[in-house]
This record gives sequence, C-alpha cells and structure tokens, in this order.
Amino acid sequence: MLESLAANIRLFLVVFFRCFALMETAPLLSASTVPQIAKVGLAFFSAAAVFPWVLAAGYPLPDSAVDYVLVVAGEVLIGLTLGFLLSMVFTVFQTAGQFFSLQMGFGASEVFDPLAQVELPLMGELLNLIALLVFISASGTGKFLYVGVAKSFESLRAVDLVAGRGQIVETLVRGLGGMFQSALTISFPILGSLLLVSITMGLLAKASPQIDILMMGFPLSIGVAFLVLFAALPFLMGAFERIIDAAIESVAVLVDGLGRVTP
Repeated sequence: MLESLAANIRLFLVVFFRCFALMETAPLLSASTVPQIAKVGLAFFSAAAVFPWVLAAGYPLPDSAVDYVLVVAGEVLIGLTLGFLLSMVFTVFQTAGQFFSLQMGFGASEVFDPLAQVELPLMGELLNLIALLVFISASGTGKFLYVGVAKSFESLRAVDLVAGRGQIVETLVRGLGGMFQSALTISFPILGSLLLVSITMGLLAKASPQIDILMMGFPLSIGVAFLVLFAALPFLMGAFERIIDAAIESVAVLVDGLGRVTP
C-alpha cells in the first residue's frame, strides 16, 4: 500500500485534498472544537481507503505543473461545495427556532454556538443540538462520507464542476427555498400555539382591563411553547431525520448529475 502511494503520490494528493476540504466544511466535523490533526488524520485514512479504486479506475493527471495545481484547486472546491451543501440543512433548525423565539419572549436571548462560532437564538441552538444528535444517531456522518468520498470519486472530477456550475447554482437556490419551507413546517405547531395564546391574552385584556396581561403573558407563552415542544419532540426528531436524509440524497443526485455533464 505504501509503495503504491509513493509511486502515485500526485494522484494521492488529489484524492487527499478533496477529502480534507470535505472534512473542513462537513457538519460536526468542521467544528472548531474538533482538533485539526483529527481532521487531517480522518482525511488521510479516507483518501487511503478510496485511493486503490481511484487508481484502478484511472484519473487523468496533466503533465504541466500549472494544470496540476488547477486540478488540485478544483478538487478542493468539490470538497468545499459538497460539505457546504449539507451544512446548509442545519440552518433549517436554527431558522425554525428563530421563528418562534420572539413570540416566546426569548427574542433578546442569544447563546454562543461553539460549533459555528456565532451567536444564535436560544431556541435555534436547542433545535440545532437536537438535530446534531439525530445526525449522529442516524449514522449521518457515515452516509455523508460515503456520498462525499466514495460516491463522488465514482462520477465526479474537477472538470465536471466547471461544466456543471449551472446545476450547482440551481441546487443551491432550490435548497434555500426548501430550507425556509422546512423551517416553517417545523415551527408551525409552536407558532400556532403561541398565536392562540396571544389571541386569548388579547380577549382577556379586553374583558378584564384590570389584569396585568404583560406579567401573565410572558410566563404563559414560555410555558405553552415548551409544553408543545416537548410533546412534539418525538415527531420532530423523525422530521429531522427525514430532512437530513433528503439533504444527503440531494447531494448524491447532484454528484450523479454533475458526472453526466461531461463524458
């Protein structure tokens, strides 16, 4: 194995750089809390696992050093693109939590996300952590590595990325639309419950003006939202798994489609 790697080091570097770029943007693996040496090691072993098949299938490499650098840059771009497309799906859960954080009374509360290194609404971070748990329990990392590493090398090369750039933009735009649709679908049970609470509080304030609705509304909205969230959590986890599986499947379809763009 080592002799084969040494004899074909230029091809192995092409495979390694795609795998490493994928680890840098893939969900969970791209977190800053994951040591960089772990990402390099996982990328190396992933590249070593798929390298014999790539070598047997044949990957044409240019003789010119400039062209070779362009091929490596294209492989890095492929890895970044595939990882980014799946990372987009976790924005669905953050957006869903952001939709009803304001109605709950948590609009001003934000927490620091150690994975994304940004501040997120409290409920968005809660749903995001639940989605990461579902992603791990449903073997999402293994499925994504299969699509991003093994399956992508079967049909996708750097030149296909340039030829199929229109298809990538179409997938990105369709994914953004589906992201908001899925986020609204997830947040509808809590949004509807909070709407009923707001209507009830308004009718109560009209019937009994002496009642301090502001002091009653905040704890009631928070309590109802958490009650509905915990009651719907088993169904939400199933929806999370379906959304993640659909995202992985869409990436697989994109890889197959890009592989057919050029002969």
